Amino acid sequence: MNSRKSGNHLKHTSKFISLILRHNPGAAGISLDEHGWANVQELIDGINRSDGHILDMEMLEEIVRTDEKQRYSFNEDHTLIRANQGHSVPVDVDLEEKIPPDILWHGTGEKYVSSIDRQGLIPKSRLYVHLSLDMETARKVGCRHGRPVIYQVDCRRMVQDGYSFFLSANKVWLTKEVPVQYLSKAGQE
Repeated sequence: MNSRKSGNHLKHTSKFISLILRHNPGAAGISLDEHGWANVQELIDGINRSDGHILDMEMLEEIVRTDEKQRYSFNEDHTLIRANQGHSVPVDVDLEEKIPPDILWHGTGEKYVSSIDRQGLIPKSRLYVHLSLDMETARKVGCRHGRPVIYQVDCRRMVQDGYSFFLSANKVWLTKEVPVQYLSKAGQE
């Protein structure tokens, strides 16, 4: 396999694309429209101008197709691309409000527990709090932050109390915040 198409190169390039499309389009000298879309050719050209990155359309399509978290979407004719969620830059990714399951999950690291227990889940630098459909996915997310702690979110009560939920294109549940009264640690009452 060509070294520029190796798994490590694609993974490294995918992380750079995530940075560009979610947090810093200026890193590739591009801009996003109000819905988070970037021109594919401008993205490829911008990445190729960056040190250590080589990208062509075939590689970009492979990254989008094989990304295990389905972070990216193309428009119908593959001339535009965007991150499905996780933005810290203000964009409207056309999220449709949905009624969530009664319970969703949030995985985090042990170091964040005291803050969460005080103020609930807040998006911090992102636009939304990310919630998982199952405990195992939440555990995997939590492991990225050290020793995992899993919170159960009482979505049924949140919806009854007027909170809105959205489902991203890659099936991550999003909400603006989760106050402490809707949280319990998994395995605890």
